[in-house]
Amino acid sequence: MRAMVFEGVGTPLQLQEVPKPRAERDQLLIRVRACGICRTDLHIIDGELDEPKLPLIPGHQVVGEVEDVGAEVTGFRPGDRVGVPWLGSTCGECRYCRAGRENLCEQARFTGYHIDGGFAEYCAADARFCFPIPEAFPDLQAAPLLCAGLIGYRAWRMADGIERVGFYGFGSAAHVLIQVARHQSVEVYAFTQPGDREGQEFARSLGAAWAGGSDEAPPRTLDAAIIFAPVGALVPAALAAVRPGGTVVSAGIHMSDIPAFPYRLLWEERVLRSVANLTRRDGVEFLELAPRVPVRTQITRFGLEEANEALEALRGGAFQGSGVLVVDRPAEA
Repeated sequence: MRAMVFEGVGTPLQLQEVPKPRAERDQLLIRVRACGICRTDLHIIDGELDEPKLPLIPGHQVVGEVEDVGAEVTGFRPGDRVGVPWLGSTCGECRYCRAGRENLCEQARFTGYHIDGGFAEYCAADARFCFPIPEAFPDLQAAPLLCAGLIGYRAWRMADGIERVGFYGFGSAAHVLIQVARHQSVEVYAFTQPGDREGQEFARSLGAAWAGGSDEAPPRTLDAAIIFAPVGALVPAALAAVRPGGTVVSAGIHMSDIPAFPYRLLWEERVLRSVANLTRRDGVEFLELAPRVPVRTQITRFGLEEANEALEALRGGAFQGSGVLVVDRPAEA
């Protein structure tokens, strides 16, 4: 089968012929139709997440069709359409797993990092960590829901019960989450790179009450802020923008160092917290909610062999919304 393979920092992905995987006893063999690209892929390729298996097939927003099921698999059968997210497996026995916090499992393994992912024609995935894809979402539109949507949703749950929220960075996750926020009648204030007028207009087109640069103060005090951009300097800015008792959530898996800031920004019971990965509960809840909103993902399509170009386009902010690799071209493409 064809796959885009990562062999180490400093080298582009290589299109290679590699062996087709098999469905082990607890796995699904999936014919990949589409796979979203994500800033986490860049963090892996750039060496900021420095413990990948090598060689590695990246990609953790996988949508495809089940071709085969392992002997111990229940609940799926060939022909089913499924999604494969970042969380690929957990131990199921540690204190975190037993407490419903499997996202913190120390033995967790992640798709497209420890486990070969979806930048390929086929992938194998633990059936327990796969999700049925709602019929409302065609393959390409569904792919961004599996990381941008799920991580965004987990961050959103940590900022619950609010009237005004700021999104720092308006990329794939924010363009999904603003639709959830507006569905729940929450005002969204969007912060982009200074001078990114196109990004600000995109945010306003999706219902943002205000959009400006990350070097600007919002016109109203926020109840909460969610930081999607991997820029540590945004933490003090977000703390300064939220009210006493407000919450700042860092939603990225990697962030540059946070600069020193005066205690007064954290004082008055402001909360600063991070999001780590996702749980299967997040997946079930969000994929039930998304069709009700309904979430509409804006995508830019790339072929499998264009994965390097797609990642560089993501790095440079060359498209709005989400980038998706078309692997097994679906009917709507």
